[in-house]
Amino acid sequence: MTEEEASAVDGMVTLQERMVNLINQLSMPLIEVSLVLSKHIAGLSRSLDDHINATQQTFPDSVTHPWAIETPESDSNDFTFDLEKIFKIIDADRMDILATLVRVTLVEIDASLAEGLLALRPWEALSRTQLAKAKGPGQLFSPLEIPEDW
Repeated sequence: MTEEEASAVDGMVTLQERMVNLINQLSMPLIEVSLVLSKHIAGLSRSLDDHINATQQTFPDSVTHPWAIETPESDSNDFTFDLEKIFKIIDADRMDILATLVRVTLVEIDASLAEGLLALRPWEALSRTQLAKAKGPGQLFSPLEIPEDW
């Protein structure tokens, strides 16, 4: 592994550790983590798309597209909820703290667009999996469940 690759791996580990610690410390609800991730991934994806269009480079699907998630076929989310009510309940300050941590860490570790996306894709898959399993609006406000080996 080159020094540059080792530095990128160390940076991704740093981001992972910081996110795990903050999300656990603040007991961040699934919906809030999902919204922050969605915002960052959308921004990074737009910038990467611009780069791809300008340079004609190609990147793997694991960078450019959300990862597939597995959900039991028997699960169906037929519940409906009022988006305005959800947006009134979320804690914007807590979301800003997570968003700042992600943004500052990506800058600090000098992550490329692709590295930033690859660092956030597992989080996106984790949150999407848990969102897909939600049986009601209340579960959106349950803390994100981070696996022990995360």
